[in-house]
Amino acid sequence: MAKKDRTPEAAAEKDREKWMARFQVRLAGQPGVDRAVVLQAVKEVTTHCADTGEDPRTAFGDPDAHAVEVATRLVPADRAARARRHDAAVGRIGSALKKARDATGL
Repeated sequence: MAKKDRTPEAAAEKDREKWMARFQVRLAGQPGVDRAVVLQAVKEVTTHCADTGEDPRTAFGDPDAHAVEVATRLVPADRAARARRHDAAVGRIGSALKKARDATGL
């Protein structure tokens, strides 16, 4: 079994990968965010980090907070509102179905 690579560079790369993965997941979960928005945001982050040499945590802070900021900036307000309404309606339907299933014992 090979030893884990414990160099500072490997640790920094792992941290960058974790930050980027969390950012993408949190961004994708924001109302109105589609694939194009995620791709644009990832390109912005990777380009900035490549140009400046900064890691994403230093440049943009917490990935969750940055995902919210990016979604607010890149998603039109009407599209985000429409997605929130849709998500709420789907949630209400799911809740009603669960109650019906629980009541019937299925």
